[in-house]
Amino acid sequence: MLDALRTSGTGLLAQKFRMNLISQNLANANTTGYRRKDVIFGAFESFFPFASAVESAKGVSVLGMTEDKSDYQMIYDPHHPAANGEGYVEMPNIDPVIEMVNLITASRAYEANLVAISVTKSMALKSTEI
Repeated sequence: MLDALRTSGTGLLAQKFRMNLISQNLANANTTGYRRKDVIFGAFESFFPFASAVESAKGVSVLGMTEDKSDYQMIYDPHHPAANGEGYVEMPNIDPVIEMVNLITASRAYEANLVAISVTKSMALKSTEI
């Protein structure tokens, strides 16, 4: 049961990191020079030195983050301080609708990990009643 708690705990941390990045993207949707960021997840299995030889932890780890290398959106605004000589401003290629869908997905994954922790806790409590 501890493995289930560890796995769900790492899932919570990973989705929290993802939600923070998505929030950062939304906050900088109108910031010139900003590039959209995304998280890279990976699976891990590690052995604990204090545990038995067969006990290990499995879960999700945040391997890092990437920046979207797609072209900036060129917006015509000659009065903007960051406008080039032709009057165009390089704005980030962030679509708020896509970011909101990503945020909802991360939120649902976070909730699923909370439910898994709750069910594991209930199973542990029930096993002590037997």
